[in-house]
Amino acid sequence: MEEMSIVVLAVMAILVLASVFTWVIIIERVRKIRTANKALFLFEERFWSGMDLTQLYKQVYNDPDPEGGAEAIFRSGFKEFTRLRQQIGVDPESIMVGTHRAMRVVAKKEADKLDKHLSFLATAGSITPYIGLLGTVWGIMNSFQGLSDASQLSLSAVAPGISEALSATAMGLFAAIPAVVAYNRFASQAESLIGSYETFAEEFTSILHRQIHIAKPQKKES
Repeated sequence: MEEMSIVVLAVMAILVLASVFTWVIIIERVRKIRTANKALFLFEERFWSGMDLTQLYKQVYNDPDPEGGAEAIFRSGFKEFTRLRQQIGVDPESIMVGTHRAMRVVAKKEADKLDKHLSFLATAGSITPYIGLLGTVWGIMNSFQGLSDASQLSLSAVAPGISEALSATAMGLFAAIPAVVAYNRFASQAESLIGSYETFAEEFTSILHRQIHIAKPQKKES
């Protein structure tokens, strides 16, 4: 009987830990998504203000924003674009391919940052109800074991075990529901931000593409 109670207590402890980790991740992800959205808004405001790209690059290079996904894409793209343009014999299409590849690598890293810890939320939301169910089943087994040893059948004999079983179920749901809701919310927000990064990368690529093809005939005229 004591051994069974220890098992149920272990199940409850696992669920409490899962719930604590879930809320820690929720708080951290809220902060991350909020700062990433703010950084995106502020950088796009500067980017589309008409500022010279070289000047903008110097500013963000000297004072980078660690939360700025679009800014990181811009830095990598402009750096690779400038480096390839300075090389002799590199045709415009090769420059654009290299630039786009550099931005794609950084965009993937930024996407990984936004998706960080979401797998834990998905896992917690999936398995904690089953862990709670395990505690429930074990508590019911404990109750029936108590009935077999009791001389008289009464509600007081089964009530503690049933209460223990229901507590495990409730704890499993308490851990699972916030995890599922948070996962769906953060996955949607991360997907939206990643889409914004990809859109920015495409728009920036178009600007660089125009620049390199406008600069080419000017070079011939000189």
